[in-house]
Amino acid sequence: MFERFTRDARSTVTGAVAEARQAGAPTVTQEHLLLSLLALGVLDPLGVDRTAVAADLAAARRRGGMSRADEEALAGLGIDLTEIVSRVEETHGQGALAAPAPRRRTLGGSLRSALGRGEPDTRSGNRHVRFTEEAKKTLEQSLRIALGRKDNHIGTLHLLLALLSRPGTVSEVLTDHGITYATAEAALAA
Repeated sequence: MFERFTRDARSTVTGAVAEARQAGAPTVTQEHLLLSLLALGVLDPLGVDRTAVAADLAAARRRGGMSRADEEALAGLGIDLTEIVSRVEETHGQGALAAPAPRRRTLGGSLRSALGRGEPDTRSGNRHVRFTEEAKKTLEQSLRIALGRKDNHIGTLHLLLALLSRPGTVSEVLTDHGITYATAEAALAA
């Protein structure tokens, strides 16, 4: 599948890995794909405020990745998500729900430590970062979109459309900023 990716689409995927590493995240998520598209300026022709989108993603991350639909469903049950986040942060510190999972000690890590070699340098990119199932499905969806449009390549437009076609926080944040599947397709396809 990756042989069909354009140079910019490949840069988006590698940029997403870099975003995950920089954040200390154990996996690459849809959010990292969007942040990479933003960093590459793919959404600039749509008039997207990069800072505002990144702030909204951070706010969703602070809520533990809960979307507004999730929040509304919980409210229907009498559960106030804002109150829960506040109480968790009172006890465990701000951003406790957004913190990446702690890294597990592995046999290899223990052996490296015992031999005085330490952990691989994550800043140089030696640590493999896996893609979440949702991020993988987004990449697969970009292929389906390209095939449906009869395109011979997968570009950044296909990646953006795939993010918009999948339910969740990323598509919700984009929609809040006026970016829908139809607007993105119309503005960027030209």
